[in-house]
Amino acid sequence: MAVTLEIRGLCVSTQGKEILKGVDLTVREGEFHVIMGPNGSGKTTLAKAVMGHPAYKVTAGDISVNGESIKGLAADKRAKLGLFMQFQNPVEIEGVGFVNFLRAAKESVTDGTVDFKQFMGDIKSYTEKLSITNGIIGRSLNHGFSGGEKKKAEVLQMAILKPKIAIFDEPDSGLDIDAVRAVAESINDIAAKEHTGLLVITHYNRILSYMQPQFVHIMADGRIVAEGGHELIMKLEKEGYDSFVKGRHHKE
Repeated sequence: MAVTLEIRGLCVSTQGKEILKGVDLTVREGEFHVIMGPNGSGKTTLAKAVMGHPAYKVTAGDISVNGESIKGLAADKRAKLGLFMQFQNPVEIEGVGFVNFLRAAKESVTDGTVDFKQFMGDIKSYTEKLSITNGIIGRSLNHGFSGGEKKKAEVLQMAILKPKIAIFDEPDSGLDIDAVRAVAESINDIAAKEHTGLLVITHYNRILSYMQPQFVHIMADGRIVAEGGHELIMKLEKEGYDSFVKGRHHKE
């Protein structure tokens, strides 16, 4: 069964402050969505709320997968339903081997053992595509990784875990031009191969020059204030976020 992530009337607070103020969004397996918006608009809050981060409290609305609410599920249970999130600032965990982490994560979401030979073959294939140096494979998770290496390692996780819906929170932040292109093209290739639903969060359209999203959503002040196709990106490039924040555009 194809997976559908549905968000309806979602309101979310953290540290006593309301961040999301009624967000509606549906992402289906195989679709490519982009959320853009200025700092503080609620983009990262939305991603973390979908994945069940305990610091983000849902005060109204619902999040469901294939019609079943997941509000009460822990993050690992959501992952088993096919959800995945790439973090804006991946945590360094010294002492946890990168390969061991990938293997444990794969076994967790599939509830089974991994064929180690095929598993390592997959890692080798994707590290070559992502231009990841072999040196980081034997190191602790994200420990001492550059910003680009961390982002590529997150894409590698998506490739290994094969989620149904993948959320990428600013995969372009902190990357040089070559790394942005490598990450964008790898996300494209992997998603197309696995028919993954994508929700990419970004401030800038640079990474989108290497991607072709079907659906574009603009967030401001905790709400989605405009929706459309690729033409919305071009409008944003000409007019900036101010026009959306001031409410001069509406959902199309």
